Amino acid sequence: MAHGVRVYGFDAETYAANRDWLARQRSMADCFRYQHAEIGTLAHLPDVDAVIHLAAETHVDNSILDAGTFVQTNVLGTQHLLELVRRKRQYQMPVMLHVSTDEVYGSVPTGTTPETAPLAPSSPYAASKAAADHLVMAYGHTYGVPWRIVRPSNCYGARQYPEKLIPKAIRHLKLGKPIPIHEGGAAVRCWLQVQDCAEAILTVLDQGANGEVYNIGGNTECSVRDVATSVVQAFHGPTESPARYLDFGFTRLGLDQRYHVDDSKLRALGWVPTGNLTQDVPALVEAERRVFRW
Repeated sequence: MAHGVRVYGFDAETYAANRDWLARQRSMADCFRYQHAEIGTLAHLPDVDAVIHLAAETHVDNSILDAGTFVQTNVLGTQHLLELVRRKRQYQMPVMLHVSTDEVYGSVPTGTTPETAPLAPSSPYAASKAAADHLVMAYGHTYGVPWRIVRPSNCYGARQYPEKLIPKAIRHLKLGKPIPIHEGGAAVRCWLQVQDCAEAILTVLDQGANGEVYNIGGNTECSVRDVATSVVQAFHGPTESPARYLDFGFTRLGLDQRYHVDDSKLRALGWVPTGNLTQDVPALVEAERRVFRW
């Protein structure tokens, strides 16, 4: 919308929806039209140039507890959306820009993962996103649906739902509880500021090629333990023992130890991330500690 583009929004308004934010957007933006709808039962698409497909169940822990919901939304929902795209007349068929995840590659002990690497998902969530990727490619090959896929790294930023690490950590500290950490917090991720992710999606939409996959890397590689420690230090100030605010008694089945994608293909289009997790955490903590969301 900031780019002056008319946007049609569809959302299922699940448990993670921020309806107050949605209401503000609907009242303020003349170029935004919204409809409450499920991806699996959406009746039609308006005539648009592109579909940015962000609709998904995303939390790995939830996928371990209820894999069926992830298959229903992420796999069958994607297939339904692809059907709506391909039913458009050929000259009106929009580009399908599918937002995937770096988790489809599975754990990478060292180095970086290029877009050509085989998919090796570990969790039901990652498997459902990998299946969706394959469906998008198959609809391109079989039906001529124009597509592009992006695979972002771990996002962080304002208004993130507090099941994710950083807002969850802040919320626990506000309640005087230790931060729950899986497997000692040794898992390493690349952290991608949400504004950088949005700009990457728009870069691929504007300058990317059909039939191509683009990784979106963060510019901060950091372990879960180090991220939680930085939150503690931003919340309480310098402390000699931040570990006393962390609870390592949690496990996650099939936990991947490290993700790190090669995003040189995307950077060749001119995209450069500006976020820096270490520098961004204090401002996030300050903003989050003033509210108790959801």
